[in-house]
Amino acid sequence: MPADSSLLTCVPLFERLNDEERQLLAAQLEEESFAAGSLLFRKGEPGNAIYIVASGEVEIFVEDTTGGRIVFETAKTGDFFGELSLLDGDPRSASAKAVSDAKTLKVDREDLQLLFARHPAAAMDILAAIGRRLREADKLLGSRVQESPNEAINERLRIVDRVADFVAEFSGTFLFLALHVVWFAVWLLVNTGMVPGLPEFDPYPFQFLTMVVSLEAIFLSCLVLISQSRQAVKDRIRSDVEYEANIRAGLEVTQLHVKVDALYEQVLARLASLERKVGTAPPVGGPRN
Repeated sequence: MPADSSLLTCVPLFERLNDEERQLLAAQLEEESFAAGSLLFRKGEPGNAIYIVASGEVEIFVEDTTGGRIVFETAKTGDFFGELSLLDGDPRSASAKAVSDAKTLKVDREDLQLLFARHPAAAMDILAAIGRRLREADKLLGSRVQESPNEAINERLRIVDRVADFVAEFSGTFLFLALHVVWFAVWLLVNTGMVPGLPEFDPYPFQFLTMVVSLEAIFLSCLVLISQSRQAVKDRIRSDVEYEANIRAGLEVTQLHVKVDALYEQVLARLASLERKVGTAPPVGGPRN
């Protein structure tokens, strides 16, 4: 249904219009309402109109190859969106979803031409909005760095996990082996009476040493198993990252195939056109007697 001219007063794009011009433009616009959570349009759909938010909020976003959402903008009262598809005629480059109950004004190409005729400065407003949206998109894409598996794991580390990692890493070093060799050698020398002046606190068969080593083996094995479990989680995350990279590579290869096929068809069409022109052209020099 036609829009109420009073709604245009809260839209900065129309703030320089007088009452007569607002009424004339409101008669051309369509007022549409959307419930919270409903989609105004999806990425890839044909675009034939600009939407201006009269009330509520609308989220402009795209989804990446992993299903994550990249939000470009949350349009509020007075903001407009969807201008790219209207200007260049290509499908929608993003999706729009109502965050809350929203009321919008729909502006098609004829309405836009009327607006530019009545208010030429609105063209610069739309160009400025396009530039601002492109800058925000560049900023988001530039700051959206893929998180490595190690970073994803380290964010959820507990003290026990850090201790387990340290113990598992240290127990696999030559220093760990050397310390045990020195420890066992000193223990055996002291408790076999080979060090004068020191009492034998654990004589043969070294039962206390056996208990200490058993307890060390129990704790060490538990900590190593904890570290291995975390390593398994890290391997799963790494596999997911590699899978995502393979999916992206496959999509890029598919796009390259499509482009190559399009170029191949264009070359064939041009060759066929040249063959038709050569076949219908008169021989050089004209007929000979």
